[in-house]
Amino acid sequence: MHITDIPFGVTDWSRIPATRHPGETGEALWRTQQFGHLRVRQVEYTPGYLADHWCSKGHILLVLDGQLLTELEDGRSFTMTPGMSYQVADETEAHRSSTKAGAKLFIVD
Repeated sequence: MHITDIPFGVTDWSRIPATRHPGETGEALWRTQQFGHLRVRQVEYTPGYLADHWCSKGHILLVLDGQLLTELEDGRSFTMTPGMSYQVADETEAHRSSTKAGAKLFIVD
């Protein structure tokens, strides 16, 4: 990753308005900041959330709270808890997320 043209800044995520994104079940609440070509988000999945699509976008994702199940289209799955992260490049391995009890994430893409 090569980051350029972004001056030092501080983000108070509690002041960023949330946008709602429905899943197949549940919903995702995104608090989003755009820094040049980088999208940075704090995302909360409601209990019972299941993504409504397979995602092929690259991300770096850190679980802040709760438990996240990440499935890959090839059948592998990973249960992630606070302090765990994953990284995946664009157009490499399609993935989707779900959570039984809810989760809070920090995502850069």
